[in-house]
Amino acid sequence: MGRLGLTEILVIVGIVILLFGGKKIPELMKGLGSGIKEFKNAAKDDQPAAKKEEEETK
Repeated sequence: MGRLGLTEILVIVGIVILLFGGKKIPELMKGLGSGIKEFKNAAKDDQPAAKKEEEETK
């Protein structure tokens, strides 16, 4: 399966706009962005705990 070209991307964007409407898309992107931010914060908070566990086992 190859890379997506410009026409494929435009078709996908057109379908998304038809399905969700122009007003709903910013809300969806905001939710997606906040979800990614929460995931990054959780991963960042988890790293020190993993380092502490490694130090305790040594």
